[in-house]
Amino acid sequence: MSLDAAPQLHYPMPKATGCPFDPPPELRTLQAAEPLSKVTLWDGSTSWLVTHFAHQRTLLADARVSADRTRDGFPILQPNTPRTGSPVGFISMDDPEHSRLRRMVTAPFMIKRVRAMEPGVQRIVDDLIDQLLAGPRPADLVEAFALPVPSLVICQLLGVPYDDHDFFQVNSKALIKIETPLEERMAARERLTSYLDELVGRKLTEPGDDVLTELAARVTAGELTREEAAGIGVLLLVAGHETTANMIALGTLALLEHPDQLAVLRDSDDPAVVNSAVEELLRYLNITHRGLTRVALSDIEIAGQTIKAGDGLIFPNDIANRDPEVFDEPDVLDVRRDAKRHVGFGFGIHQCLGQPLARMELRVVYSTLYRRIPTLRAAVPLDQVDFKHDAIVYGVHKLPVTW
Repeated sequence: MSLDAAPQLHYPMPKATGCPFDPPPELRTLQAAEPLSKVTLWDGSTSWLVTHFAHQRTLLADARVSADRTRDGFPILQPNTPRTGSPVGFISMDDPEHSRLRRMVTAPFMIKRVRAMEPGVQRIVDDLIDQLLAGPRPADLVEAFALPVPSLVICQLLGVPYDDHDFFQVNSKALIKIETPLEERMAARERLTSYLDELVGRKLTEPGDDVLTELAARVTAGELTREEAAGIGVLLLVAGHETTANMIALGTLALLEHPDQLAVLRDSDDPAVVNSAVEELLRYLNITHRGLTRVALSDIEIAGQTIKAGDGLIFPNDIANRDPEVFDEPDVLDVRRDAKRHVGFGFGIHQCLGQPLARMELRVVYSTLYRRIPTLRAAVPLDQVDFKHDAIVYGVHKLPVTW
């Protein structure tokens, strides 16, 4: 099928109306018919939509592909998103600046240090389950458990007072909500940046055993500016609680809707089963359901097409994780599947810095919650669950549960 003859495709595409865990059906059609397709965005611009797993990995690892949103041709998926500057931290920077800033916070997320945090995370999970069991039924799993777990963890890691969680959660939601007006989005970003800048300044004179103290020390040493340190802090705080919270709630709902898979996870004492369940849920659900965006710096030949310099690229990793060339029966949730090659955390130099921490938190949650509350069940039918179709991080707004 020639691109000229193809019907005009608009992106983003609406989420599937049948199964709320599945990608839009149009993406499945495109994946089967065209490895790369041209799609039209809200402003009339066009970008390449990359739906195959292998092509996503190839292009995301290509140095000729840029994450710098200020470059001409970079795809902006919604009108209320600023083109200038990075939304938070270093995620929209290219090397060498990207690597310079990312290296400043690599150590706290290394596997050895994350493993040392696991007993503390286990205590947080157990305490919140105790409170859940002692409270009323039904309960909202998001408010009572899914959101507090990663919020408490990232606050302890960064050195952010958890008492301020209402403030940073409200402003984080403004950043990731699709329909937030540009002025409100920028104001929320500024409030978070000012808040983290104040905390970094406090750590200069009142150091602790936390990431913000390490960033403050780098400011003192002249390795970072206060603005850079605050930007990194915003990135880690927002990403560190929003993404994992959504995976906890959405993963729980998916398991409750697949009781055979929940039983496998709940009844097994094998850590390998828990690990594989974490990876499979990350593959199957993929909460970054609008995908990753990039722009080509020079011409790239791939899949029989020529991506020109300045062409936008969109990588919907939810459909890449359902690629039948990589995963057998990709639309089936199978917690025993070897799914660790998924691209739920992205790929290449920009793949998620915090993935060791996220995996550990999910491992603790998924191995604890359903054993301690074996009769856990949804308190409303699936069609009454309020899904986050209005946010760039997919999940559920509320999840009423009982037991």
